[in-house]
Amino acid sequence: MIFRQLFEPASSTYTYLIGCPGTGEAALIDPVIETFDRDMRAVQELGLKLACTLETHIHADHVSGGFKLRSLTDCKIAGPAMDDLACRDIGVREGETFRVGRLELHPLFTPGHTDTHHAYLMDNGTQKMLLTGDALLIDACGRTDFQSGDAGVLYDSIHAKFYTLPDDTLIYPGHDYEGRMLTTVGQEKKRNPRLHSGVTRDAFIRLMNDFDFPNPAKMEFAVPGNERCGQCPDNMPPGSERLCEAHDQG
Repeated sequence: MIFRQLFEPASSTYTYLIGCPGTGEAALIDPVIETFDRDMRAVQELGLKLACTLETHIHADHVSGGFKLRSLTDCKIAGPAMDDLACRDIGVREGETFRVGRLELHPLFTPGHTDTHHAYLMDNGTQKMLLTGDALLIDACGRTDFQSGDAGVLYDSIHAKFYTLPDDTLIYPGHDYEGRMLTTVGQEKKRNPRLHSGVTRDAFIRLMNDFDFPNPAKMEFAVPGNERCGQCPDNMPPGSERLCEAHDQG
């Protein structure tokens, strides 16, 4: 397996590049429109062909690079089938293996941050690798106060789908705000201040409901843009229009 973790600093978003050495096919998971050029260079430098982009959920903090990548590479756009987006080519579902060349990703339905959120489980031959999207972060978790979020549902998702995996399962989150890159299931069960093994469901719900964060800065245009797979909406802020131009390759 070819695997790269790529970081977009404005939204602290991790994009993941996975490639199949046998077929040369690649996927970008949770691409960001601002890092289109970087992502394309990474695919090309590794001698891969982009087969698809894959989303964990409809993001509120950045516009996806999926639409632009498809416009210029003819790759497919994939994401949770539950979103029912006409712009997506492939709908993924728990229980149905998603393949990139000969690589297998196993979607896990993990609602709570959003009501259709999915994570993706892989095996690198030595350890399991879990791309948790925004459900479980390092020493934290995704918000539950918008986009049909639900703290109790998120607690259930994490305990049923993540904490039942082996403790040495590697966790690659959708974001980190302190420069950290990965964690493990065992580490989160032991020390996550919101979700360690001693935190009850009721206590977690109270904690999450007590937070009073402002909405993500890009939410007003990111959500409608991502409901169109990254096709920029009319309310993109001034100066951002160039990101949406299909011919803009830096």
